[in-house]
Amino acid sequence: MPWGKSGSAALLLLAGKTLWRAKARDPSPTEMSVEPLASPQDQAAAEHTRSKNSPPAQEQEQPDKLCLESFWSEVETIRQGCGEADLDPTRRDSRQSEEGEQEEQWLADAGLSTLISEDSEDVDKAVLLSTLTRTQAEAVQRRLDSYTLSRRKKNKLPPRDVRDIFSSPIAQALLPESQNSKDLPQKSMASVAKMPFSAVSPEHQRAAPKEEFLITDIAYCEQAVIFIKQANFPLNNIPYRKEDGTLPRVICPKCRLGVTRIQDLSHADMKKVRQLALIDMTALCDLLELEVKRHKTGKRKIAESTLFGVPLATLLETDQKIRPNTSIPLFLHMLLSFLEKKGVDSEGILRVPGSQSRIKLLQQNLEANFYRSRFNWDEVSPNDAAALLKKFIRELPDPLLTAEYLNTFSAVRDITELRQKLHMLNLLILLLPEPNRSTLKALLEFLSKVVNREKKNRMNLWAVATIMAPNLFLHKAVPSRLTDGAEKGQAEKAADVIRLLIRYQDLLWTVPNFLMSQVRRLNENSNRRYQFKNLLRKIQPDSREKPEKNSEPRRTIKIQVGDLVNGTMEFQLNINCRTSDLLAQFYRQFLRSPENGKGKMRRNGSVGYPDCALYEVGGNIGEHCLDTETHLLDLYNSNPGGEWVIKTKPNVGRGQ
Repeated sequence: MPWGKSGSAALLLLAGKTLWRAKARDPSPTEMSVEPLASPQDQAAAEHTRSKNSPPAQEQEQPDKLCLESFWSEVETIRQGCGEADLDPTRRDSRQSEEGEQEEQWLADAGLSTLISEDSEDVDKAVLLSTLTRTQAEAVQRRLDSYTLSRRKKNKLPPRDVRDIFSSPIAQALLPESQNSKDLPQKSMASVAKMPFSAVSPEHQRAAPKEEFLITDIAYCEQAVIFIKQANFPLNNIPYRKEDGTLPRVICPKCRLGVTRIQDLSHADMKKVRQLALIDMTALCDLLELEVKRHKTGKRKIAESTLFGVPLATLLETDQKIRPNTSIPLFLHMLLSFLEKKGVDSEGILRVPGSQSRIKLLQQNLEANFYRSRFNWDEVSPNDAAALLKKFIRELPDPLLTAEYLNTFSAVRDITELRQKLHMLNLLILLLPEPNRSTLKALLEFLSKVVNREKKNRMNLWAVATIMAPNLFLHKAVPSRLTDGAEKGQAEKAADVIRLLIRYQDLLWTVPNFLMSQVRRLNENSNRRYQFKNLLRKIQPDSREKPEKNSEPRRTIKIQVGDLVNGTMEFQLNINCRTSDLLAQFYRQFLRSPENGKGKMRRNGSVGYPDCALYEVGGNIGEHCLDTETHLLDLYNSNPGGEWVIKTKPNVGRGQ
């Protein structure tokens, strides 16, 4: 359970800059390396993380009049292009689910459909539930209660109560000991409550902070529980000063198991990440009292075209026959490449409208000639290309942020705490389908480059965010409240969400440590379920013996580097060795040595070597590409049953 040995991380969350040392104990493999206890290498890595997420020296605090005018001008352009009828909420192609249907779909998406199935066994139902925190389990219970009520109204038998599943002997056998303790969350919050208020009072109650710590060891919904309890302290009567609009530096202390990026995990493990992320996000919405209705897009007639109005999945299916490793549509890749070369320095890019007649002709020309390689990008003006980009995004049959989660993305603007906004956005990014997520990342990378050229193009972060917000949040398939209410407030809140996505995209495209821990436990419990169902089969014990405390074992590493090297190598583990050290030994021993040199001669006479990475395979993970800063002894203790394999890195394209 994430609460186990992360007390110091919880206090770090509450104290802002104040860092608390936990009592002397053995560090958990997933525990954060906070800076005062870090090695020089850790400090250098943390400084690099700070610099990547540091805002410019001077940042505009709020959108100016020109930004707000651009926002509503963009809204009007979208209305004219779609027609007022298409943006009328009463005439949408999507619909809200019927009573009970939404909860049933939620349980299916969360991997918990077995809870309402009479055919599944108790052991199947308990596997995922056994990995949940208390607040996550309560969110599941609320959905089951709602589903049960709706089924009773229809005179159908209700599903079994989740508490019955937890209380079954089989489930109790699978549950970790800490998970069975009902007092654990209360004890964690009680320890916080005993601290002097001055010690745990966040700095931003008096002024907007210059630094924020993003803790990912503890489930986001459990962090919200602590924050809410802290907000209810009797001494908490210091007047709150509204944030000034500038974005602080966000520091994410590195886990000893390294950073896990979305593309580092296998598809099977990412499926489990999405299930757990949905549960945690739902629990967080419940705590923050965000009422979010998921919409299902109805069947729509797909446009008879090759580029515009075509689903992302369809475009990718076509494009991957041409370029197998592409993760975004080839047209979008070419369009963004053109804009990066010719448009990022153009004054007012994205804001200055292109010629409507030229844009129409360009679209027709692209539809007819793009896949024939007859389209000449040199004849396109940057402003027309920027208009085509926005048109491509908003004419997708389904929103880029998906019909299911578009309103949840929009609801982030109503959250007051920056950390909770980032928590929610991180979970939402994990929930997006892979084509949508990769396309959004490619778009945000381009927008970040536009902002970085602000001195030449006069487009700062607020300006870019206010222009793009209507194109991402307004879609004819989903009702939106974006244009309701006070104009300035709605525009500023919507742009703020896009601003966060642009500024903190590197942090948001990672898998939180607590989800990685839950995936590992889920895989372990699945293996135990398999063993339980096959009691008559003799279960072979793991041949690898766990190292004794303070021992330094050796590992045998498999090498599968294409046609260059296939074999094994030995590596001595110690408390300080990292993935980068192992890879350095591999390069010296197999690729760059005079006897075994495997490099390829480049045209300029230099020698090139394949870009390799270390993967952990099996045990309590499917396949995981390791961060170069991963501490290998901690990894070995965390997953002694896994194998380590050196392989060539896949070609990472735009949006990954």
